[in-house]
Amino acid sequence: MHPAPSVIFFTAFSGLGFGLLAWLGLGLPTVTGWTAFFMYLLGYGMAVGGLVSSVFHLGNKKNAVKAFSQWRSSWLSREGIMAVITLLTLAPYAFGQVFLDTTLRPLGLLGALFAMVTVFTTSMIYTQLKTVPRWNTPLTPILFLLFSIGGGGLFAGQVHAAAAFLVVLGVVQVLAWMQGDAKGATGDSTLETATGLGRIGKTRLLEPPHSGQNYLLKEMAYTVGRKHAVKLRAVALICAVLLPVIMILLLPNGHALAVPLIALHILGLLAARWLFFAEAAHVVRLYYGK
Repeated sequence: MHPAPSVIFFTAFSGLGFGLLAWLGLGLPTVTGWTAFFMYLLGYGMAVGGLVSSVFHLGNKKNAVKAFSQWRSSWLSREGIMAVITLLTLAPYAFGQVFLDTTLRPLGLLGALFAMVTVFTTSMIYTQLKTVPRWNTPLTPILFLLFSIGGGGLFAGQVHAAAAFLVVLGVVQVLAWMQGDAKGATGDSTLETATGLGRIGKTRLLEPPHSGQNYLLKEMAYTVGRKHAVKLRAVALICAVLLPVIMILLLPNGHALAVPLIALHILGLLAARWLFFAEAAHVVRLYYGK
């Protein structure tokens, strides 16, 4: 799949934002006043900024409004609705901590739960697609949730808890890559199953459907070189997991550690998320002999 920057930014930073808001909803850390204001500004900024960036991937920006009307059948619509519910639930909780020095614990816990449900709905936009074998696995929502919780924990200053989640994240990410490689680009699908002609024997293309580049080939049949994929996988694991965990375990904790920790993790997250899209092959490529 074509790794559009807007979708990479959307899935990465909205996940981090809702992850941070979930930790704050749990009271970790307990903040008030200007500290709380900054933390919630950061959480809301990443969550809302990520969601807004997804609009830029739409051919017709006006269609963004329709995302809220198809909740019965669309995970995209469910995500939009859950995002609004989460942000509205946590708003009075944040207001109480920032301005009233009051913690409305039930609202915080409910908001934390809703934040994780929102991240789950985001992951299901991709997990549900049987036409993209790399995405169509239970590991996809687990990865989205672990990136959100682990990265959000770094932003919330819960570094030791975050380190534990990052270790699990590293293991699950490697398993997801191995599973995807084992499936191959199109999984169990072949040109015979795609055309329904397998019952009469081996199928081959007489000629491709198009003589030149088109939208489907650009968006659905994007190919990343194997050497580049291996390098980016190493960058993703080292930056998102390995170095942050080592720094947390070996270096004294403090505000000075927060900036490099978060910067490294975001770099690794962006590399992993770029690969998430670039390595995902849609079965429509079978019709083009790819």
